[in-house]
Amino acid sequence: MTLMPSSLMRAAALALILSGASHAVRAADEGITVYNAQHESLTKAWADGFTKETGIKVTIRKGGDTELANQIVQEGAASPADVFVTENSPAMVLVEKAGLFATLPKDVLAQVPANFQPSSGRWVGVAARSTVFVYDTRKLKEADLPKSLLDLADAKWKGHWAASPSGADFQAIVGALLELKGEKVTAEWLKAMKANSTAYRGNSVAMKAVNAGEVDGAVIYHYYYFGDQAKTGENSGNVRLHYFRNGDPGAFLSTSGAGVLASSKHKEQAEAFVKWMAGKHGQAVLRDGDSFEYAIANGAESNPKLEPIAQLQAPKVEPSKLDSKKVSELMTAAGLL
Repeated sequence: MTLMPSSLMRAAALALILSGASHAVRAADEGITVYNAQHESLTKAWADGFTKETGIKVTIRKGGDTELANQIVQEGAASPADVFVTENSPAMVLVEKAGLFATLPKDVLAQVPANFQPSSGRWVGVAARSTVFVYDTRKLKEADLPKSLLDLADAKWKGHWAASPSGADFQAIVGALLELKGEKVTAEWLKAMKANSTAYRGNSVAMKAVNAGEVDGAVIYHYYYFGDQAKTGENSGNVRLHYFRNGDPGAFLSTSGAGVLASSKHKEQAEAFVKWMAGKHGQAVLRDGDSFEYAIANGAESNPKLEPIAQLQAPKVEPSKLDSKKVSELMTAAGLL
């Protein structure tokens, strides 16, 4: 056997080290890919702030909650995604149940209260949105407003309220109703909803219809109102928000989540991005920006125009227990999907 001269061995070792270092540099230069189901402007603000601070490039691929969750499940370990960001938690649960998320580091999880993350530690909340009833002040007075989301099943509300049942936002609300009240109550409520409500495609469209006098009220998320008010107010000038409070299903606070894919080839950078979103600087984007979603990290402040989270009196719902599959089945059976 011919032995390699020591000088050649040292040269080979150096080449191997340099090759590894070059690979690490390339990985950092490549940055991370984010599958984003959140509002594009919000995630872009997060990404831009993160890149400015760290130098790590963020490529964003846009899609809907359910659409991207199903895509990740189909792609499995071959997914090019490093991070998944959603508007609502059911899509996070779908990916988590498929075993495709990595466990997040403790310092990432420690930034956010336990009620805004699953006990598994596989993903974490980065923002939240409150369920509200937006109503036409020309048609309804405070005394007329429903005391509970469940009241909208009453026949007196037939033809007087609206929602966007095909959207992930509303389906998350139904998921909370299912978790809080059970399948029987949820199925009956959805049946009454089919008879009583008008369906629109999108929360902003439903609010616009209320503002135009087409319908008396609608179940939406709060930030559509504040976003319109911050612009021209042309689609919200005739409406106000009604908060159900008292732990009612209609006071549900939906968690927007972020998680790192177990298959990520840039795990450290991906974890750094999730940590940044859930940390001081990422939460400041919510406080100072125009998304009007709630900041939820420990000690974080939301936009001062919003109703304080503590005053919402939201029900306690474990975000990882929202069953999107069962919700879809129940809504389909009720003729809403």
